[in-house]
Amino acid sequence: MTRRGLLGRLASLLALPAALAACSVATPAPAPGVSGPRRITYGSHPSQFGELTLPAGAVRGVAVVVHGGFWRQSYGLELGRPLAADLANRGLAAWNIEYRRVAAGSAGGPRIDTEDGGWTATFDDVAAAIDLLAAQSLPLDRVVAIGHSAGGQLVGWAAARPGLPAGTPGASPKVRLRGAVAQAGVMDLVDASRQGVGSGAVEDLMGGSPTAVPDRYALASPIARLPIGVPVTCVHGTEDGNVPLRQSQRFTAASGDRLVTIDGADHFALIDPTTDAWRVCRDAADAILA
Repeated sequence: MTRRGLLGRLASLLALPAALAACSVATPAPAPGVSGPRRITYGSHPSQFGELTLPAGAVRGVAVVVHGGFWRQSYGLELGRPLAADLANRGLAAWNIEYRRVAAGSAGGPRIDTEDGGWTATFDDVAAAIDLLAAQSLPLDRVVAIGHSAGGQLVGWAAARPGLPAGTPGASPKVRLRGAVAQAGVMDLVDASRQGVGSGAVEDLMGGSPTAVPDRYALASPIARLPIGVPVTCVHGTEDGNVPLRQSQRFTAASGDRLVTIDGADHFALIDPTTDAWRVCRDAADAILA
């Protein structure tokens, strides 16, 4: 890699943490009777857990919240806590999940710890976290997933789990999603890799380029799993500087699913419960559960 390319990659990697810090929002206060969040583990690794928040009164559905951050260890489920609180305040059981993430220094290069995420650990964890809901007293026929950025890719993949070949990561789900809402999701991993989305984050997740490991991309990329069989609504801001609107456009053009563009919204407006952009995402989840 040239010095200019290295500096460009470094600048891109530094930009997202700064933007995340700038968009930090307070978690909404719980409504009367709302519980939790209660931590539940689904494995022995420190990242294999989630936080379940139950609403007051009857549970009208379940929302699985999957945070983003380009699948990297620098970001965690704290990004999903404000959303989970807002969803629980409105009658949904909110299951905000953590998962093993990548700690790679360069695209497709050696990982720092073989127990970190990536293919297949990240996918195994998301599947296991969703399937853990089967052990809870919840309406399993009314489960929707909401994922931001990298989390959008993961919820799109999770929605497609019933169609995965036997024996592959995530196949034969115990809990089937009724649908998903992808908030500025990375919905086409091959295109994202070619376009340099996340400055190598896709290759770090998959352990190589689409040319090197095409079978992995065919299993993991939401656009490659069409037809998914349940609705996947894509919500994307027109001023997103982290994940191009192109990602949602390509997916919905191929799938026939609904695309909602938010004029003037950046990447992070969609995970701020005080914004209209988040309310659009929440309404999309409600529409799937209706």
